[in-house]
Amino acid sequence: MKRLPQIALLPDGKRLHLQDGPIDLIIEAKGRDADVRSAYQAAAARFTGLLDELCAELAALRSAADPRRCALKGVVARRMHAAVAPFATDCFITPMAAVAGSVAEEILGAMLEAAPLDRAYVNNGGDIALHLRDGEQFSVGLMDRPDRHGVMRSMTVDSDMPVRGIATSGRHGRSFSLGIADAVTVLARSASQADAAATVIANAVALPDHPAILRVPASELQPDSDLGARLVTRNVGALAEHEIEQALEAGAAQARMLLTSGLIEGAALRLLGETRIVGATGFGTPTSHAFQGQTINNMLRA
Repeated sequence: MKRLPQIALLPDGKRLHLQDGPIDLIIEAKGRDADVRSAYQAAAARFTGLLDELCAELAALRSAADPRRCALKGVVARRMHAAVAPFATDCFITPMAAVAGSVAEEILGAMLEAAPLDRAYVNNGGDIALHLRDGEQFSVGLMDRPDRHGVMRSMTVDSDMPVRGIATSGRHGRSFSLGIADAVTVLARSASQADAAATVIANAVALPDHPAILRVPASELQPDSDLGARLVTRNVGALAEHEIEQALEAGAAQARMLLTSGLIEGAALRLLGETRIVGATGFGTPTSHAFQGQTINNMLRA
């Protein structure tokens, strides 16, 4: 028997909340009332048992991804692997690096199979899968780092953009990071792609062996971490301006490679009050309406 997740409409009566263990989704759909109801029912039905599906292959999901073959069975598990496989030749990465975005995609897909919708999003802890019909838009709030509250700026994704996934990674997020970025937000064609790429770029924002950076083995903080004994960032002390620039440039170089290869549509990197933008789609320039000098945490706005 499948374990039943928590399923409830939020007080605004428009958004659906689904929660099961570590998976916590906020969903909103726009369309005819009957279609929205059908989409929410489909989301709840697909969500039920999804965590169990992932747990059944958890050992493999926490292992280094093979860039050439995938032995995973589940639909979401295979999507996770597909998202990280392009990076697996050059760095250590596990399918877990794309879990949040892949789950968001799966639920959004179930909704769209059930009913035609004008606009919809599935927000999995800040990693967002989007659906936008012609003329629709989606706005997200811009924040300095994922663990702080207060929207500072906003950006808009238009239906004519290729972006359908947004994800943020960094040392203040829910997962451990090998890098020192406060936040790296990525726009991509899917949420799973954005999730994996944000992890890789955030890891690249680094100053190896710098004495002001405290690193500890991930396994000391979380014994079952997929990162094992690899050193993750716990604290970043004072850095000189040129050191901040050096770390951001290392991450930006990685982001430019991914942009050129078509794996992302844009990225915003933030470290100790400084920002680096890669790619024009969605972000524009630091002085544009879309991005005005603040990094992006995927806090939803109306």
